[in-house]
Amino acid sequence: MPNINQMIESKYLKQSDLDGEVEVTILKVGQLNVAREDAEPEMKWAAKFQEFKKPMVLNSTNLQLLAKACESEESEEWIGKKVVIYADPNVSFGGKLVGGLRVKLPVKTRAAKPAGNGGGKFDDMEDDIPFVTCDLGADVIYRKLRWGHE
Repeated sequence: MPNINQMIESKYLKQSDLDGEVEVTILKVGQLNVAREDAEPEMKWAAKFQEFKKPMVLNSTNLQLLAKACESEESEEWIGKKVVIYADPNVSFGGKLVGGLRVKLPVKTRAAKPAGNGGGKFDDMEDDIPFVTCDLGADVIYRKLRWGHE
């Protein structure tokens, strides 16, 4: 039997369309009418990806995330860029956790954190860490570390 998410059709990309994190290539960004056919037009921004037939409707958060991931606030500069889309269970709407789609940089293109000044060899570290034997009780260990005696 199919899952309920497979039974509900949508013209737009939704959480159940993804299987984990998916790296995608941005083909187009533009506005589309998301209103029902019998309703007034409701224009929303959306992104079309090479890997999916359906576009992803972009909320304010995802627009900002795309700008950050693509390193530009100019959407025409996003075309051809690779990003990762994924289902985030922590997305809230109307004060309730409902889950939703999110965007981030692909792992291989994320900037590596520079090594800080805390690097070096283990042997170069000062030996100021108080070590106690494991045969002492927890209360004795605590007093020894806290007060320097049993």
